[in-house]
Amino acid sequence: MTDRIKTLAGRWTHAVPVLAVVLLALTWGRDLPGGIVAVVTLVLAGAVLAAVHHAEVVAHRVGEPFGSLVLAVAVTVIEVALIVTLMLDGGDKSATLARDTVFAAVMITCNGILGLSLLVGALRHKTAVFNSEGTGAALATVATLAVLSLVLPTFTTSKTGPEFSSVQLTFAAVASLTLYGLFVATQTVRHRDYFLPVVKQGQVPSPDQHAEAPSTRTALVSLGLLLLALIGVVGLAKGVSPTIESGVEAAGLGHGVVGVIIALLVLLPETIAAVRAARRNHVQTSMNLALGSAMASIGLTIPAVAVASLWLPGPLVLGLGNTHMVLLALTVVVGALTVVPGRATPLQGGVHLVLLAAYLELTINP
Repeated sequence: MTDRIKTLAGRWTHAVPVLAVVLLALTWGRDLPGGIVAVVTLVLAGAVLAAVHHAEVVAHRVGEPFGSLVLAVAVTVIEVALIVTLMLDGGDKSATLARDTVFAAVMITCNGILGLSLLVGALRHKTAVFNSEGTGAALATVATLAVLSLVLPTFTTSKTGPEFSSVQLTFAAVASLTLYGLFVATQTVRHRDYFLPVVKQGQVPSPDQHAEAPSTRTALVSLGLLLLALIGVVGLAKGVSPTIESGVEAAGLGHGVVGVIIALLVLLPETIAAVRAARRNHVQTSMNLALGSAMASIGLTIPAVAVASLWLPGPLVLGLGNTHMVLLALTVVVGALTVVPGRATPLQGGVHLVLLAAYLELTINP
């Protein structure tokens, strides 16, 4: 019976990514009626679960921190492609699209995914433990990238409004890529041990004895299906976005709510993977996913939109408003206080989730 269940699970996780891409091709650029939106939403949910499954297969094969890096980069690359595509479509709202999407990703990852992981890990294992050296380095990189790319444009004077000049935007893009590259090298080569899961005594736990590592062929198949699933997730999320936007406008909410909902959908695979890792007491893996996703969102999006700005018809607004800068500053301060001890209780997880709730509430009621 167990083997049969595994076989059925393997079949649907292989079929759903392909189905998602086929459905995406059939619905791309079309106005979808209510019944089709329901089908798309159902396939979207299946693609999210399939993406998590294949990400865990790849992670089991390559080990940490490579597994969380694969998922974070894959999601972000596809997300960046979506952002640039939407910006090239033009429109009055495209000027702030990159800023709003990146900031939403930072708040969701650094407060939502991180807070939920700490809460689940601490409730299940009394104390959530992680490596403060690696997590602190990740948080410092995220904070630097966020300030350079999203805060400084509000205060520069070379160009009117919260925008960078061409030279400043080039510097921000190069700095973002450099910092992200340095972090990846630190995480995967020079100080890989800083990003491995730890137990309460501080040792690195031994690999699972009950699960044999998948073969290289299986891992490669899962990697391909992971990419298909993520393409389906992001593309189908864009497909249902007009319906979401109509619902948001009908409710009298601001347009920024649409970006938050899309970001939540896109980051759902990482959220589920991070919570599962926290339940297994691998909170460091959860931290790698949360902060790595935030870092990739900034470090890859800013260079991409800098290149796209060469032919974008309108302005590129990157600077945050006062309210969002306060939330970003509070997130960095609270994050630093959470990271320094290398362990957390449910309180720290709750604090981060309250910060996310404050961001969502102020997005709905500015």
